[in-house]
Amino acid sequence: MIEQIPDIVISRLPVYLRELTRLAVEEGKVNTSSHELGQRLGISSAQIRKDLSHFGEFGKQGTGYHIGYLIDQLREILNLKEEWQVALIGAGYLGHALAHYQGFEHRGFHISWVFDNDPQKIGEEMNGLIVRDIATLESALSKNQIKIAILVVPASAAQEITDRLVAAGVTAILSYAPIHLKVPEGVHVSYSDPVVQLQRMTFYL
Repeated sequence: MIEQIPDIVISRLPVYLRELTRLAVEEGKVNTSSHELGQRLGISSAQIRKDLSHFGEFGKQGTGYHIGYLIDQLREILNLKEEWQVALIGAGYLGHALAHYQGFEHRGFHISWVFDNDPQKIGEEMNGLIVRDIATLESALSKNQIKIAILVVPASAAQEITDRLVAAGVTAILSYAPIHLKVPEGVHVSYSDPVVQLQRMTFYL
């Protein structure tokens, strides 16, 4: 079923989950509506209802959505019922920041491995994790069945490391490298390039 749903719809589900969690945890709300969510997120209420309808009926006319129930359903749809172990490739400035980022906590992910090829970084401690030699990448990830990796390496090394990650069984990669990566079918890559995002925005300036 997921393959038939547009990727743009899937990309909005975590945004809904984040806002619903904020409503429940920070504001103590029990119910909400597509109208309220739409106002808070800048998305039309019709779009929200259409997105959610791909997965079932979650709201009731007159009362809207029960926030706790919808959070639970979205977590199940996004396969977040259990915590995912994540490998971080690259222990430079950005890798260091990601290793210490608290936003992963309680949201389904835990960075449990850090790798680098710099002898000065190997053996260092980063937020309780020891930076490992990237030479051990395949054996460590395969043995521990790691499926998700964050790639924070130079563009010149990104494709080679991606090939090694795929060979080790990784099927989801978040790449900060400013290059398009070639991966086989069944492997998903998401890109986070701040320069590309800024260039997209300057069109509107």
